[in-house]
Parts: sequence; C-alpha cells; structure tokens
Amino acid sequence: MRVGGIEGGGTKFVCAIGTGPDDIEAEVRFPTTTPEETLRNAIEFFSSQERPVDRIGIASFGPLDLNPESPRFGFISQTPKVGWPNTDVRGTISRALDVPVWIDTDTNAPALAEHKWGALQGLDTCLYITVGTGIGGGGLVGGKLMHGLVHPEMGHMRIPHDKAVDPFEGACPFHKDCWEGLAAGPAIEARWKCRGENLPDEHPAWALEARYLAFALQNLILTLSPQRIVVGGGVMDRAHLFPMVRQEVVSLLNAYVRSPAILEGIDTLIVPPALGNRAGVLGGIALAQAELVGPVGLV
Repeated sequence: MRVGGIEGGGTKFVCAIGTGPDDIEAEVRFPTTTPEETLRNAIEFFSSQERPVDRIGIASFGPLDLNPESPRFGFISQTPKVGWPNTDVRGTISRALDVPVWIDTDTNAPALAEHKWGALQGLDTCLYITVGTGIGGGGLVGGKLMHGLVHPEMGHMRIPHDKAVDPFEGACPFHKDCWEGLAAGPAIEARWKCRGENLPDEHPAWALEARYLAFALQNLILTLSPQRIVVGGGVMDRAHLFPMVRQEVVSLLNAYVRSPAILEGIDTLIVPPALGNRAGVLGGIALAQAELVGPVGLV
C-alpha cells in the first residue's frame, strides 16, 4: 500500500510518499500561491511518480469543512488567505488522482504524526500548536483527534491585550487582536515593520511574543489539561523563545496547577516538534495510514 501525504500550509505545500519519518521515498516543496497553481503542482508531483499512490492524507490550513455528510466536505471555508476561501482541496486532489483522500487540519494531523512517531508518543491528551503565518491548535483528547462543532480554532481565542504596552490593533481580518492577530508572523512584521527572522534575539519583540504565547498556553493548560504541548511553526524556529515562553507560563499559572510537569518539568511539558519541519506532511501520511488500521476519531 503506497501512501502519500500533503502538508497544505499558508506559505508552502509539501508533498511526500512514504510510510514514516525513516521512509520517505519522494518529497517536494513549493510555495503556496493560487489554489489552481498550488493544487496543480501537488497533482503533478503524484502523477509523475513511476508507481501511483493508493491513498493520500492532507494536513491543510483552514478553516475546513470536516463534516463527511456535508456537500462541502474537504473545502477550505472563510480563510484569511487571499484567494483560498471556498476551495475544494480534498475533492480536487481525489478526482485528479482517482484515489481516496483523507483531510484534517494542519494542527490535528501533525499531532497525529507526533503521537505516532514523535514527541507525543504514549499520551492520550496532548496538543500541537503551530505559530507561523497563522496560529492554530489541535491534538488528541482521550486518544481521539479533536473535532466537534467544526474543529478547534485555538488561534482565534481572545487573550489579554494591554494597549498601553502594545498599541498595535492586531492583524486578524476577522477579530483584530485575537491570539493570531497579536502573535502570528504577520502580526510581528506589521507591528515592528520587519520580518521576525530579521529581528535580533534581544529585540523587545520576543519578550512580547513570549508573553502572548504564554497567555494562550496557560488557557489551554487550564482548559484541556494536556500531558504535553508541542509548539511548532516558523516563528518558533527562534529557539530562544522556548525558555522565555516556559518561564512566562509558570509565572502566569502561579503554582495553581500542582503537577510536577509544571512545577519541576516545564521543559518536558512545552516542547518543539520531534519531527521538525516534516510534522505536517508526516501528519498527512499518518491520516491515510490511520484508516488502514481502524478509526481514531478522524473526520
């Protein structure tokens, strides 16, 4: 059984064929442009292989329609990504390649991959957060991927915003100063007039960023009680952010959650992806493989 995976991100798409992190036989990366061009590039990658894949899993940015009974199942809905609202990602790939396609969010699918091969192994309640072009969150609760009314949209939760300290109004086109609007990559660039990767480690941007990340992670710890939180995405490539965020989380919780994982082991509670920048595409592979061994609370 040949399985393909797609990471559909707001900045880049990654397509791969393989069975896991130690067995990727083909892989390609290309920028996310228009839906037509981007999905065509993905289709061409799979159709150009010597042997076809039997199934594909997609870890896509959203919001997504994940109701299998919906006529718009697998569509991206009202995304802030220009040109992408109402795009039929799952159907376009499935029809072009004539294969079954599974789809989930670009946070749920990496959580599944990290649970299978990476930093979330052996845990039944755990989260995967991505901080990049946007902010998103997903994961497993009781061993099942998180769905419900639609799917988690953690990046759009409200967090404290002291406008005397940070007068920036926020970059989210829907909510202005939600978590994503204050702390995603575009917010950093809009606030400081410079892309985050070009800011030095000592720049005040990072203390503010750590504070905003910690506000939301504290809320998630108190709400969902995860055993571990993986935090990935391009913004988190700045490794010095992790100790700053952890320290802020401990401070905000103020010893209220009496767990050794917080009081003594915060370094193992909030961690980077073990699968690195392949967590997304491996999440796609994991989605397709999960259907081979039985339901895991997918879509």
